[in-house]
Amino acid sequence: MDNLPEIPTGGSSQNRLNSWIAVTVAILAAFMAVTKVKDDNIVQAMLQAKSDSVDRWNEYQAKSIKQNLVELGRDQTKTLRVNATAANAVQYDDQIKHYEEEIDRYKKEKGDLQKEAQDLEARYDALGYRDDQFDLSDAALSVALALLAVTALTGKRWLFWASLALSAVGILMGLAGLIGINLHPDWLIKLLT
Repeated sequence: MDNLPEIPTGGSSQNRLNSWIAVTVAILAAFMAVTKVKDDNIVQAMLQAKSDSVDRWNEYQAKSIKQNLVELGRDQTKTLRVNATAANAVQYDDQIKHYEEEIDRYKKEKGDLQKEAQDLEARYDALGYRDDQFDLSDAALSVALALLAVTALTGKRWLFWASLALSAVGILMGLAGLIGINLHPDWLIKLLT
């Protein structure tokens, strides 16, 4: 270890700058950790909402197929009834009535499933909105941390101020995601997606 070259310190001004960099890095890292946990939870909720939505649409399709089969049975029974004797007509009428009740039940169930699926899709979109906020926060703070590293190496104060500006953007977007503030630069999201 004694063979390593000593890193020169630039004096008290450089030490103060490095102290500010260290404090800023620590604050940003802690903030990023908190937002990462929340973002991961949101992504899990998005996956669940999407999965549930797909399940509801699959159920909707199954009900549609069942409804179509019942409608086919009803139509065939109506055709048979035309040529039926008076004694058999009552049985056919009962069967047609049963088919009509089943068709109405499937229509209602499909309506309920469609509403559930659409609600789940809306939930997915709302969660995606917040996920975008966390993604922008993470990107801005990552670039800010990189600028802080370069600042520590070069001692350029303007890089420190640039990193603080990006940090402010990152913290603002992170807080928007945490608190649920309606802040979403659509133009930037479209550019990055």
